[in-house]
Amino acid sequence: MAAEDLPSEFDVVILGTGLAESVVAAACSRVGQRVLHLDRRGYYAGNWASFTFNGLLSWIQQHQEEPQPEEVQDWSSLLEEGEGLIYLSNTDSAPVSNVQVFCFASEEDEEEEVSNTTEEERGRGADEEETVTEVSDEKSVSDSKEEETEDKREETADRQKEEEATQTREEEPDTGESRCSAAPSQSEPTRKKISYTQLVKEGRRFNIDLVSKLMYSRGSLVDLLIKSNVSRYAEFKNVTRILTYRHGNVEQVPCSRADVFASRQLSVVEKRKLMRFLTSCAEETEEQRAYNGRPYLEFLRDQQLGDNLQHFLLHSIAMATEDTHTEAGLASTRHFLRCLGRYGNTPFLFPVYGLGEIPQCFCRMCAVFGGIYCLRHSVHCLLVDKETNRCKAVIDSRGQRIGCSHFVVEDGCVVAEQKRLATPTRYISRVILITDGSILPSDSDQQVSMVTVPPVEAGSPAVKMVELCPSTMTCMPGTCLVHLTCQSVGSAYEDLSPVVTRMFRTPESHDREECPSVLWCLYFNMADGSGVEVEGHDLPSNVHVCSRPDSGLGHEHAVRQAESIFQKILPEEDFCPPAPNPEDIIYDGENTSSTSEGEERVEDEKKDEEEKKDEEEKKDEEEKKDEDEKKDEEEKKDEEEKKDEEEKKDEKQEEIKELEQQSSD
Repeated sequence: MAAEDLPSEFDVVILGTGLAESVVAAACSRVGQRVLHLDRRGYYAGNWASFTFNGLLSWIQQHQEEPQPEEVQDWSSLLEEGEGLIYLSNTDSAPVSNVQVFCFASEEDEEEEVSNTTEEERGRGADEEETVTEVSDEKSVSDSKEEETEDKREETADRQKEEEATQTREEEPDTGESRCSAAPSQSEPTRKKISYTQLVKEGRRFNIDLVSKLMYSRGSLVDLLIKSNVSRYAEFKNVTRILTYRHGNVEQVPCSRADVFASRQLSVVEKRKLMRFLTSCAEETEEQRAYNGRPYLEFLRDQQLGDNLQHFLLHSIAMATEDTHTEAGLASTRHFLRCLGRYGNTPFLFPVYGLGEIPQCFCRMCAVFGGIYCLRHSVHCLLVDKETNRCKAVIDSRGQRIGCSHFVVEDGCVVAEQKRLATPTRYISRVILITDGSILPSDSDQQVSMVTVPPVEAGSPAVKMVELCPSTMTCMPGTCLVHLTCQSVGSAYEDLSPVVTRMFRTPESHDREECPSVLWCLYFNMADGSGVEVEGHDLPSNVHVCSRPDSGLGHEHAVRQAESIFQKILPEEDFCPPAPNPEDIIYDGENTSSTSEGEERVEDEKKDEEEKKDEEEKKDEEEKKDEDEKKDEEEKKDEEEKKDEEEKKDEKQEEIKELEQQSSD
């Protein structure tokens, strides 16, 4: 919508299209509130966004450039008597930092003979291929300035056809083991090595998330999607396996009962112990309460569980660390087990086309119920009533005064002077990899994997890894998209590069021929939203702050925050009630004739139903009458038969009497 067309009054104005802001917008619009939803960026979802490869290169270039501060304009001329101004930040107060990009793919297409590549040639080739992307990315961004505007789902059919064609061209035997570990054979066909040029050319096939999360099948986000009917706007895939990294190997973690008994990594005794322990975790016991405040690992050891089971339970099921308390570890274990079996053998779902789809789905619901959207549009300042300390209006980037009852804003737009609590910002370390294969090859190429990596060394953080296959529509055929996330100790490169070099083949790796190769990778740090105190701002009471993405694997933090803000705005309304079917929605401004026709149609349907009921009642009455008549006839027959029998008896008795008299005579 053009900025000049914006109305001057709204119930709720929201700045930022992240997950929490989008859920609040959908919830308010659904119950009839007038919503204006703005974003200073040119794309939806903010820090929750998904990009094509070319779009991500543009995002990288933007964050490598130093932001130029905008001149603060004086809006005091728009003030009325008794009003004050609160300025918002023009740039994100905690931007993405430590952006480092590496490209290990060759610039041009070249064929690689799988079986006859010596280690010396590998090292020499890698040295020639390695480029630090500050140079290559700028070149690629200039080559790919066009941004995609078409809807992603319209390309699904074409993508699938091209994937099938590409898979037939690049087909190679899959033995269920690592491809590089197969026995060499001179007859093995050569395959085309994926180049950087090809990544850029096929860039629209990628949907790369800035944050890496999964959806618990019984988590708050899935429940909200189902309750509100927003789930019909998206598609989802099961996470097919849970993996863990242990002793230099990637192993599959048995989660469900079927996985436990089919596992070859556990002995029969271990399987029984694991099933007994998981069953005992269903309810809290006195024995478990006795370990409150003590490490979860200590509790596991006292249960006489071996090292294998302790590792699986601590790192892959509870997803905890050695310092986690027992009550927190058991709560995580119960949540994991509760989510099993709802949609598959693992507790997790992943949205097709990436996590950036979820905020857009809620934005779509808001727009369906009358919400107005403007990208590349911002709010410069708030107009506050000094007596009530409430925000009366906002001034947008075009200088228009827009009245509102409530204002919702992302944390990055709040200036430092308005933050009452000067808590240090916590950060998340992230790395995004494009690889040429899976870390654990299998017979199926449709695997979506969740991988837990315990701390590589003392003092280093635990790492969560998500590996996505092309069927999730997040990467091109022949590649995998891998996300690694951990709490920041140093820069993203310092925190995560040791894990990458151990689990993947890069120029820095040694003896990793059996591992998949990294073609391209991006390291960066993001602010951790879970460390932000949204109540700790010196702002009017009707201004509500949403934090950035948090470091958790699920979405509970954002959904809980959105519901809390909605309850403050509309405490008596239901949060995201179910949306009706599209054909049942009547929009404001529709002519009365259509509504009257609809009412007449409803009345006719009611009359028809009543007539049907009357006919059914008449039929029932007639059937009852027929049954009564039949009963009467049967009763009459019975009476007549009885009379006949009595008459026959009387006749017989008379005959007997006559015979007796004759004999006496």
